Amino acid sequence: MITVAVVDDDRMLLDGMRSWLGSVPELRLVATAGTVGELLAVPAGPAGTPPDVVLLDLVLRDASAPADNIRRLRAAGSRVLMISTVPDRTRIIEALRAGADGYLTKDNDLPTLVAAVKDVVAGHGAHSPELAFACAHDDSPSRPKLSPRERQVLLDYASGLTLKSTARRAGITVHTAKDYLDRVKAKYQQAGRPAYTKIDLARRVREDSLDAG
Repeated sequence: MITVAVVDDDRMLLDGMRSWLGSVPELRLVATAGTVGELLAVPAGPAGTPPDVVLLDLVLRDASAPADNIRRLRAAGSRVLMISTVPDRTRIIEALRAGADGYLTKDNDLPTLVAAVKDVVAGHGAHSPELAFACAHDDSPSRPKLSPRERQVLLDYASGLTLKSTARRAGITVHTAKDYLDRVKAKYQQAGRPAYTKIDLARRVREDSLDAG
């Protein structure tokens, strides 16, 4: 059972979510709130545990910063799936940088939402056309420009493969694979987003949606 909470200040949407998610056996809606502060004030899940996934509206009427909301929810132990009325490219990227696990517009249907929640819980991130478009056109200085081979090596290594297995899959030597990873790390360092460890690299892959295709 995946526990879900929704933070949105649109009462009609919250009522709709209760109806929608109530029809999905593998999901359990444990809380709804108008702000992140309201949600965090009361433990939502069983035994006071945080919900597995919070569906978070991008813009709330309390004027809270989306990045701050995302960080607070992540710190509390929940994954975050952003929902919005519009596919704002800049805001999508900012949300990912802050730690969001995905981004959906509110015109998606229930099966798409359920699939996205399951992907987020599985740690894959929720990939959507809006997200893919935003990442493909992200030319901000904080996003390093990786060559196709650098990206391939990064994705394989960050997915959990050893350096030796990464090199074998790419058809290159271990030394060459390490050289590619060193270049990737140097580019992220230059962009002000250092990635010293495999965990750091996996985080950058998720933040930049490099595995979105």
